[in-house]
Amino acid sequence: MTSLTRLLPWARPYAGRFAAGLACVVVSSAIASVLPTLLRRAIDAMGAGAPLREILGIAAVMIAITLVMAWFRYEMRELLNGVSRLIEHDLRVDLFARLTRLDPAWFGRTRTGEIMARLTNDLSAVRMASGPAVMYLANTVFGGVFALSFMIAISPRLTALALVPMLLLPVVMWRLGKAIHDRFERVQAQFGDLTTMVQENLAGVRVVRAYRQEDAEATRFGALSAESLARNLALVRLNGLMNPAFTLLAGLGAAAVLGLGGTMVLRGSLSVGAFVAFGLYLANLTWPLIALGWVTSLFQRGAASMTRLLEILDATPTIRDPEAEREPGREPARLPPTSGGRRIRFEAVDFAYPAREGATARAVLQGVDITIDAGRTLGVVGATGSGKTALLELLPRLADVTAGRVTIDGVDVRDLPVEVLRREIGFVPQESLLFSETILANLAYGAASDDDAQWAAGVAQLRETVLDFPGQWETMLGERGVNLSGGQKQRAAMARALARRPSVVVLDDALSAVDTHTEAAILRGLKEALVGRTAIIASHRITAIRDADWIVVLDEGRVVEQGRHNDLLAARGKYWKLLRRQQMEEEIETQSVSGVT
Repeated sequence: MTSLTRLLPWARPYAGRFAAGLACVVVSSAIASVLPTLLRRAIDAMGAGAPLREILGIAAVMIAITLVMAWFRYEMRELLNGVSRLIEHDLRVDLFARLTRLDPAWFGRTRTGEIMARLTNDLSAVRMASGPAVMYLANTVFGGVFALSFMIAISPRLTALALVPMLLLPVVMWRLGKAIHDRFERVQAQFGDLTTMVQENLAGVRVVRAYRQEDAEATRFGALSAESLARNLALVRLNGLMNPAFTLLAGLGAAAVLGLGGTMVLRGSLSVGAFVAFGLYLANLTWPLIALGWVTSLFQRGAASMTRLLEILDATPTIRDPEAEREPGREPARLPPTSGGRRIRFEAVDFAYPAREGATARAVLQGVDITIDAGRTLGVVGATGSGKTALLELLPRLADVTAGRVTIDGVDVRDLPVEVLRREIGFVPQESLLFSETILANLAYGAASDDDAQWAAGVAQLRETVLDFPGQWETMLGERGVNLSGGQKQRAAMARALARRPSVVVLDDALSAVDTHTEAAILRGLKEALVGRTAIIASHRITAIRDADWIVVLDEGRVVEQGRHNDLLAARGKYWKLLRRQQMEEEIETQSVSGVT
């Protein structure tokens, strides 16, 4: 339950509305407690032979009080439930903002389906605990206090007898509440597994169909759903046990009151009106206590879900923005102004991806020393797994070096505010992810103008393709750009990076899905677009980097060769072997196609 105290920062801005809602709860409970007393007066008055006018007057007062009570009950629901929706909104926004700032290593450890489960089911459970649960708890407490006060005023002896069975309520609440908390955590964990499977199957629907695994996946989903059902039924059984347990204890109190109270009425020590009023007060005390079981369940569910949300909110990114850690009064690092490219240095760089618990970190880069002068193009080539992607990710700080440093114009990238650093870089990753927006919105992503986006589309050889679509630039893309081919998505991702007109352009195997003819056309356009800019082009195909000003060859994380294209060929080393292998593969492919034709 302590995890719910972490909600206070989100509740504090609405303290006024929260207090007003609780005040409405108090007033409505106080007004409701007056009604049995008025009924007592009416019954006793009728028994004494009072005139009809007096009885009707009491009835009119009861109607007026009921209307006022209804208004306050409406206000308490509108205010407290409304506050819970506002807290839910603010918490959702902060969760999303936090997720956008966590680094790739965190997402590598956390499944997408699990994240979605927390942003939906868990967030809803926290909302119920922050609004409805608080409202009903307050109604139970204040309604119970008022009812108990009037019961004592009528008969302390009868009140004591009615409360004896209810002394067991705290024990029942504690035992069942803890069990509900534990079982709800297991339910939510299973829901995360279920959501993950759905997300993976929808994202990979083409693979599932290609391998004819529809039935197998449906069977696997059925097994997960059955497990989810079993865990939910176990939770339902606990919830089902709580309300009858509370009702039994309340019923025992009511039975005791009926026996002793009836005897007191027959003996004349208690009036009929007082006995009826006492019964109503006991009901006013009993029903909130029964509802307390539901309230307990809401708080326990909310606490379990808040614990899961805190795992996101408290996650510490490994990529830290120096702005957050800068000493007061100390100026942040800044890059010197430039109208062109920037000088980049990789100085004795070592890098290893964070190891999972109990595993040993594997070195990905070792002792890498590379210099790229401003306005020049570096080509990085190597076999799959040689460390090309890792090298490129160090520049925009998608990961940080294990040893050594990476500098831009002499400034360590770790000393630059992340926003400033990444504004300088146009990055095209291996996987070209597009959003479910128009083509133009995708290309203009990152504050580029529409004109810049269309210019960049021309450089990436995408302009004519876009103009052939019925909607042209306003064509809506499906999820992750599913209605584009692999090559079209890569060209769109390249255009998006160029449209920002950055000083540094980084292409990570960005031409792997295009044919050689399109690749040549793109490279011709790139050569002109990159004039004055610093560029790093990584590829496993030598044709993509052969015209670079400087080329480095990576092998198992080390720079084994570097130089210009002709010089590397003349050395007849690793670079020459890579080129020969690729040429042979192309010849075999050409001969195979010719044979088929």
